[in-house]
Amino acid sequence: MSRGSGALEVGLSFLILGLLSFGGPAAHMAYFRREFVERKAWLSDDDFAGLMALSQFLPGPASSQLGFAIGYQRAGLPGAVAAFIGFTAPSFLIMVALALWISQSTLPAFVSGVISGLKLAAVAVVAHAVVGMYQSFCRQRLTAVLAALSAVSMLLFPQAFSQILVLILAALIGSFLLKSDSHAAATTAAGFDAERGAASWALPVFVGLFLIALLWPVERGLAALAADFFAAGSLVFGGGHVVLPLLQSWLDQSVAPDAFLTAYAAAQAVPGPMFSMASFLGANMLPVQPWLGALVATVAIFLPGFLLLLALQGRWQRWRQQPALAGAVAAVNAAVVGFLIAAWYQPVFLTAVSGPVTMAIVIAVFVALQARVLPVIALLTLSAGMGGFLTTMGYI
Repeated sequence: MSRGSGALEVGLSFLILGLLSFGGPAAHMAYFRREFVERKAWLSDDDFAGLMALSQFLPGPASSQLGFAIGYQRAGLPGAVAAFIGFTAPSFLIMVALALWISQSTLPAFVSGVISGLKLAAVAVVAHAVVGMYQSFCRQRLTAVLAALSAVSMLLFPQAFSQILVLILAALIGSFLLKSDSHAAATTAAGFDAERGAASWALPVFVGLFLIALLWPVERGLAALAADFFAAGSLVFGGGHVVLPLLQSWLDQSVAPDAFLTAYAAAQAVPGPMFSMASFLGANMLPVQPWLGALVATVAIFLPGFLLLLALQGRWQRWRQQPALAGAVAAVNAAVVGFLIAAWYQPVFLTAVSGPVTMAIVIAVFVALQARVLPVIALLTLSAGMGGFLTTMGYI
């Protein structure tokens, strides 16, 4: 397979996911695992676990970084760029359209219902993923305990700092107490040899751009907008939901508070990454050229995490061969399972399920997923249609 055809395949795969991936980062990881590990077998569970662990430690949008890494493994840098464009383009277009259409505040009932139906499907998809990932990553008693403790910690203390602390503690425990085989990691590392040289430029570029973003003196204009969003993307740990308070403090003088809340609410209602709220805010901050503002803001906020991923991914695969780090990765993946359990409850479950009817849809989709009755896209379509119909009829 040529690099160009591989990138096209990656882009199309992620475009479909970008159109259908409702539910936030936890749901996105669930979709990725089902699509690229279970269905297409582009990478093994061990490969997926290693990339997932790396994405948790870096600033930026964890699910988008994971998709970027999968594209990079499949088709090099063109594949990584194709994965980003495919996964982000649908939410980018929707968010800019919403920013331009903000004066017309309400959606038709059927459209709102379709979105509700897709959110219900996301509840089932995340539950299905949690079951599968628990079976893969929590086979030992210690990893099961770590997953449970991580879930409890994130439910009781959902701040970004808590997530980082849990990951660090899990890594320390795993490096000392978990015995993990490293032969699978060695296989993955060999697959990145050809790309390590191409990624050597990424860390210096990140450092240079970050310094420019911090020191940029201009308060208005396209360059200042790019600097603000790049700096914000460099400092966001903890996923999409953490980006709101950081952006609000960083852009306090440039965007009205109501615009932040509108962007945040819209980002939860559309498929794709939560960081797409930058598209809305960029269009809002540059009303004379809203599409350009949205494009610059979107690229700028995603770029730091992607540069760091390119800089560290090859080294990460080599480091994973060390027994201590292999144990740390195993513990981190168990902690991530706990994060997914917590995220399944809040915000995925609480924002989607409102009563017996909606819960019945979730159960039906979950059982169908477990039994592999229908393809995922068919289940999503049925759930969306059911949500639209029931909302129009007044049942939900």
